Amino acid sequence: MEQVDITTDVGAFRPLFPEDRVRGPLLERAASLVTECHRQAGQAGQSLGVDLSPRLRAMNAYYTNKIEGQHTRPADIERALARVFDADARQARKQRLAVAHMEAEAELEGRASRMSLEALYDPAFIRDIQGALYRRLPKSERVTEGDELIDPGSWRTREVTAGRHLAPPPGEVEALVAAWGARYRALPGTELAVVGIACAHHRLLWIHPFVDGNGRTARLHSHLVFHSLGLSGGLWSPMRGLARTHEAHYARLSNADLPRRNDHDGRGPLSQEELVAFAAYFLDVCLDQVTFMRGMLDLGGLRVRIADLLGYLAAHPWTIGSERSVVKMDALEAVHYTAIAGPVERARFMAMTGLPERTARRVLASLLDFGLLSAASSRAPVRLAVPLPSLRFLFPRLWPEAEVEA
Repeated sequence: MEQVDITTDVGAFRPLFPEDRVRGPLLERAASLVTECHRQAGQAGQSLGVDLSPRLRAMNAYYTNKIEGQHTRPADIERALARVFDADARQARKQRLAVAHMEAEAELEGRASRMSLEALYDPAFIRDIQGALYRRLPKSERVTEGDELIDPGSWRTREVTAGRHLAPPPGEVEALVAAWGARYRALPGTELAVVGIACAHHRLLWIHPFVDGNGRTARLHSHLVFHSLGLSGGLWSPMRGLARTHEAHYARLSNADLPRRNDHDGRGPLSQEELVAFAAYFLDVCLDQVTFMRGMLDLGGLRVRIADLLGYLAAHPWTIGSERSVVKMDALEAVHYTAIAGPVERARFMAMTGLPERTARRVLASLLDFGLLSAASSRAPVRLAVPLPSLRFLFPRLWPEAEVEA
């Protein structure tokens, strides 16, 4: 663990956590959030989470970059994953930012799932998050909008402002991040840890430890702590909700920078009332995201939406080589079973359709060509996939910007 520099006033951003007398509503929100997360985990099953994760990572990248005003179109992210980049250098950089976020999220989730709360709040891990994002960019693109070089994973060495907030001097960053981590890693119990995620999110941004990527780092950190606590399963993230309520997000962040108003507003230099208001907003956003995804993952509803998609594909055939696609409603049970159970052998999938072998084979080939099913090789088992054109059927309103393009 990194040591606190005793010459730094680490009380400058107190309170880091609300007093007992004002925690009640936040703990109630946290308890509701934890309950909904556990319900979602029991509802979705592991296979559906795995199948959805590539699409959700792309969505997270889109929304976290949108908050920074650096997002690109969902279809451009899809092309970037196939290493097809825009001729315009600025657009191509945005595409690479999205891919970097997706890859960093996957890498860091794997690490976070094995980490303790103490390790998640270690300053070294905060540097790792920012570094995981920027090391994936070409050196020529590791620059701020003002063309200042970004050293991945390094604390900033100059003064910065974030909105109206003048961040603390660079010489204090390391000690402040260490004090930040020491407060939140010590919270006992899941509900307190969840309230801590919300408070820590703002206070990390208040420190503004990097020359660039502070918002992305803070959002990824919140995402990873939820993941480590077993509350997200990769099926939801604060990123979508924060982006879709961006005006309230900016307002609450800014207000939480305000100084204490009076003797009833906590005991530190900053306003406890505004920290509580930010935490309440943050937890409400998270609860909204979990509730929304629970509705999307309802297996009965998903079956109906798969049927709608198959009906559309059957009515709108496309060309595959020298033939036309063949999609039939007889494949509904097989597709729905694959969504629930995970990878299915091809012969079993075709048998489940009840169709003649030649027709079943063409249906399977068509679903693979469309992207509703995927496989590691031409003979490997098939599993559910979620191509962009399927979103408006399978998960309506999940990523509205992608639906418009599709």
